[in-house]
Amino acid sequence: MIGAGNHAKVVVDTCWAAGWTVLGAADKDPCRTIFGLPYLGHPEKLRLEPDVRAVIAVGSNADRYDLARKLEGRIQWASIIHPAATVSPRAHLEEGVVIFAGAVVQPDTLVRRHAILNTGSRVDHDNDIGAFCHVAPGAVLTGMVTLREGVFVGAGAVVAPGVTLGEWSTVGAGAVVLQNIGPDLTYVGVPAKSLESPTANRKIR
Repeated sequence: MIGAGNHAKVVVDTCWAAGWTVLGAADKDPCRTIFGLPYLGHPEKLRLEPDVRAVIAVGSNADRYDLARKLEGRIQWASIIHPAATVSPRAHLEEGVVIFAGAVVQPDTLVRRHAILNTGSRVDHDNDIGAFCHVAPGAVLTGMVTLREGVFVGAGAVVAPGVTLGEWSTVGAGAVVLQNIGPDLTYVGVPAKSLESPTANRKIR
C-alpha cells in the first residue's frame, strides 16, 4: 500500500474484501499508520520482491501521477476491485486501477492506469477513463464519455453522452455536464459552467 491517509483506509478495506493480503503501507510521514499495518518506509525508497504488487492509495490525481512517475519500472502494480462492484467482463482495466464497492462499469469501457472509480460511481458503456482520473462517489458517466488524463469528476456529478473532459479538468460535486470541457478548467452547477472568465476559456482552448 502506497499512502496511509484517509483515502487509503478505503483502499485497504477494498483489498481485504477482494482477498488480497496487505503487507504494510509506505508513506512519506513515518508517524502515519493505517489499521495497525507495518510501516514500509518512504514510497520513493520502496523496494518489493518480484511477487509482491503495490497500489497507490492516494486520492489526489496529481500526487498519484507524481508517485507513479517516480516509481516507474521499480514496482509491479495491482488493480483492486471490490467484490461488491459490478464490472463487465467486456470492460478493460489497466494497471493500478482501484474500483470501490457499489461501482458499476459497463461493456467496452476502458479504465486506464491508476484511475479511481469511487464508491457507487456509475460508468456506462464505451467510456474512456484516462490515466490518473478520479470519479468520485455517486458520479455518473453516461455512454461514450471520454475523460482525458487527470480529470476529477466530483461526487454526484453527471456527464452527458459523448462528452469529452480535457486533461486535468475538474467537475464540481452535483454538476451536470452537457458539453465538452477544455483542459485545466473547473466546471460547476446545473448545467455546468466554467469558473473561468470567457476570455480565459478562449485562450485555453
